[in-house]
Amino acid sequence: MGEREASTFEKSDVQSVGMYSSRMSSVQSPIIPVVGELIRSHPGTISLGQGVVSYPPPATAMEMLSQFFAQSQNHLYQPVEGIPRLIEVIGEKLTGFNQIDCRDRHIIVTAGSNMGFVNALLAISTPGDEIILNAPYYFNHEMAVTMASCQPVVVATDANYQLDVEAIRKAITPKTKAIVTISPNNPTGAVYSLESLREINQICRDRSIYHISDETYEYFTYEGAKHVSPAAFTDSHDQTICLYSLSKAYGFASWRIGYMVIPHHLLLAVKKVQDTILICPPVISQYAAIGALSAPPSYLQTNIGAIAQVRKEVLNLLAPLADICKIAPAPGAFYFFLKIHLDIDSWELVKILIQKYQVAVIPGNTFGMEQGCYLRVAYGALQAETACEGITRLVRGLRDIAK
Repeated sequence: MGEREASTFEKSDVQSVGMYSSRMSSVQSPIIPVVGELIRSHPGTISLGQGVVSYPPPATAMEMLSQFFAQSQNHLYQPVEGIPRLIEVIGEKLTGFNQIDCRDRHIIVTAGSNMGFVNALLAISTPGDEIILNAPYYFNHEMAVTMASCQPVVVATDANYQLDVEAIRKAITPKTKAIVTISPNNPTGAVYSLESLREINQICRDRSIYHISDETYEYFTYEGAKHVSPAAFTDSHDQTICLYSLSKAYGFASWRIGYMVIPHHLLLAVKKVQDTILICPPVISQYAAIGALSAPPSYLQTNIGAIAQVRKEVLNLLAPLADICKIAPAPGAFYFFLKIHLDIDSWELVKILIQKYQVAVIPGNTFGMEQGCYLRVAYGALQAETACEGITRLVRGLRDIAK
């Protein structure tokens, strides 16, 4: 049975044929392939769904491939934690851009930041442990926590999707193993303040739990917003795990390269996980990553600058919806998370928008927002003209439905 066929199964169908464990039956289905099937069945639909960029990796990444092919040993397994040359380049980036002192930490190259999250989760947790997620959460994080037989403890953010530090503090129990933050945020585009991240990090230090900081969108900030890496805080080295990815900023989605920064005491556990699942990150992609991280500053400035311009146009087009939805400040990543003032299920709304208006977005319930109607709008993958046409269709559809 192929992947596409499997993705069309309803949960009850899977349980009835005993295809997988009861643990897996409690894990939500990945929403992107499901929406993708709807898009394919409605040709001409513009997707404001998947969170990727439209631009390719820098030329410096492609130039490194000849060095990979020049050495026959590169076709063999390489170190579990990544090749030394890439780790060195990443260390220089972490020191310069993130202000992280890597001497008290270890760098692990991963097959994307999702793998880094699974590595961290399996290394630090025991079945039954609790992991605090802030809603709306990134759905793959919630899925991984459930797969690991841990309990996701969901804490609401405020009206602008900023952290509610006191609510997080109150959610901690003797079973709590980690607090997860994502900044800049997927799915909301929120950027957390230095003060709130510092407070979360201090809570983790005081309570001897981990702060898992997903920084996949670290370069995508606008309107003066500043990205903060919790691992740069003083005395944060023992409890802070930071996750990074080349998928977004460097157009590396299918190359599957990310990395994690972990305390030294987790090295053996993380290597056990990675060796079991992956053995080593794809070496050809690691060579390309060396080249990508060596790209001139103009590569990121130009490409992210273009996305920033699309963002402005999207905001202008969304403005007429102010009376039927809340558009929270989103100075990071490339998402808006709309709260729609309609009495309709978000998934039903998504289906109507695709079927009648040929525009696709992602329903808020997949991000843990079960009360109310929310939609995630992604604008990073499209050129300005296409993005604007997609938003125009979205606005028209929501206006019609609200009548």
